[in-house]
Amino acid sequence: MSRRAVVIGAGLAGMLAAAVLSTAGADEVIVLDRDELPDGPEHRRGLPQGRHAHLLMAGGLTAMEELLPGAGLRKRLLAAGAHEISLSSGMLALTPEGWLRRWRREGPVMLTCSRALVDWVLRETVRERTSVEIRRAAVVGLTGSAERVRGVRIATPGGDTDLDADLVVDASGRGTRVVGWLGGLGLTGVRERAVDAGLVNASRVYRVPEGAERFPLTIVQPNPHLSRPARSAMVMPIEGGRWLVSCGGSRGGEPPADPEGFLRYALGLPDPIVGRLISGAEPLTEVHLSRSTSNVRRYLEELPHWPERFVVLGDALATFNPAYGQGMSVAAFGARVLGRELGGPSGGLASPGLARRVVRGAARVADAAWSMAVGQDVLYPGVRGGRPGVGDRVVTAYTRRMMRAATGSFAAASAIWDVTSLSAPPTRMFRPGAVLAAVAGSPLPPSVEPPLTPGEREVLRALDRTGG
Repeated sequence: MSRRAVVIGAGLAGMLAAAVLSTAGADEVIVLDRDELPDGPEHRRGLPQGRHAHLLMAGGLTAMEELLPGAGLRKRLLAAGAHEISLSSGMLALTPEGWLRRWRREGPVMLTCSRALVDWVLRETVRERTSVEIRRAAVVGLTGSAERVRGVRIATPGGDTDLDADLVVDASGRGTRVVGWLGGLGLTGVRERAVDAGLVNASRVYRVPEGAERFPLTIVQPNPHLSRPARSAMVMPIEGGRWLVSCGGSRGGEPPADPEGFLRYALGLPDPIVGRLISGAEPLTEVHLSRSTSNVRRYLEELPHWPERFVVLGDALATFNPAYGQGMSVAAFGARVLGRELGGPSGGLASPGLARRVVRGAARVADAAWSMAVGQDVLYPGVRGGRPGVGDRVVTAYTRRMMRAATGSFAAASAIWDVTSLSAPPTRMFRPGAVLAAVAGSPLPPSVEPPLTPGEREVLRALDRTGG
């Protein structure tokens, strides 16, 4: 008898889950998405943050390659135009504690490209290597009971129809209706928490100016320690010889949507380097704004009873402020949990307790990212849904000390890179070598200017139309 798995959502989390299911016992894997999926790396409506900067961290890319063994996902992304950026040498970063130095030593890397390119390359890779079927359909509910989910209900012009499945995975993202769907089965009382700093993202794409093709990724980070709204900006290389420039501001410090205001906003940051760069670059798009940025956690793993054969992954379980670049990686970690459980001694689509184990495992891998994101967002004025507690303040004080050390200490910087790249858990910051680096502080004086090479300074001067 054939076994069918249904995945709700054709985004990154959904396609990774589909890839896992296709190699782990499902004879038929159907992915349902309400959007008409583009034939190339184009923006789609169901991804509200899709036009803004996304970073594919080393930890997340490693997990994706594990889920698609032999596919060469990294090589495919690079061949399609993605850029590989070294955190130790390929990035200019102004932190709240000062400029990070650049080191001629190996460090973690990240890939930068448009979110549309990541989704398209992954979708095509899964299609090429599996028999996964993608259908356009809007899921309106689950079928079955509180004991066991038996499929999904789909809206059709002639009325709702049911699609049976041996396993259902909700990977429908930030807009999931999972709480209502569970309620329809008689499962209520899901605890939810939202922490919203009111972040607004404004992004615009520019053509990379001639001579600036190798200019490093440049970021002015937000400062949560000043009791005023956060303001930040990033210039990130993406495919097609373009820069994706994203500005972000928390409640009360939101970036504007008009081109002149966008430039003024970038120039008004603690260092005007982003504004100086784009003042001499050719814009290719208008400014796109997005306000869908809150952290949302659905504590599904706490329900006293969980239905068999229903799994929730990705943003449907935990959604993060996109400023921290964690969402894609955490989605990959969740899909990896699914794969490990299916491949274990008690695996199999219909194995008793499988769904609950996966949800609990996915919740655990999301918790570290949640703590990092919320721990910073609660510090901003006007935040809704949380205030910093004693533990938050202690961790913040230590993290600030570590970051100050990292402005001139390779050991401290390495600890921060390992955690932010999601290659190591937050406990990496508390290992003996990292603690010693934090206590010792930076052996070098703080840099008052961005650590540019002479050639990069010349590029900046040539582009600057502001007289800076």
